[in-house]
Amino acid sequence: MNKKLLITGVFIIIAVMVFAFMPKSNSNIIAAANNLNGDKGIQFVEPNWAKAIEQAKKEKKLIFVDAYTTWCGPCRMLKQNTFPDKAAGDFFNKHFINIALDMEKGDGLAFAEKYQIRAYPTLLIMDADLKSTSIAEGYMNPAQLIEFGKYVINNVPKIK
Repeated sequence: MNKKLLITGVFIIIAVMVFAFMPKSNSNIIAAANNLNGDKGIQFVEPNWAKAIEQAKKEKKLIFVDAYTTWCGPCRMLKQNTFPDKAAGDFFNKHFINIALDMEKGDGLAFAEKYQIRAYPTLLIMDADLKSTSIAEGYMNPAQLIEFGKYVINNVPKIK
């Protein structure tokens, strides 16, 4: 009887420890991506693909897409380190309609299928007609992300 009680107690302690050290929710990461605190970084529109296209056409801007998943480490690094950067925000907010789509839910599911997104993060820049797309995969620091944006603006014929 005491042995069963001891084993049960050990399992309960282990379970409590596991839950105590689990990462907190992604709310702080999502807040950073959407820049809800009004900071200086990249401002993302709501994750509605049709509205982003409509807004890009209306404002005559390109579309920058952060195709991410919640479990992706480099995706989280982008949201914590790159997207909140002032220089990245200044550049991307001026030239692009920025949208972050979770590839495992909502509009992200159809987007991932249509554009064959298989690696995360995948960063895409496209025109509002969706005829010209430039793609980069993996983590980028703010300077690298800005260079990617500048390269696309200056070198991709349809996007110029």
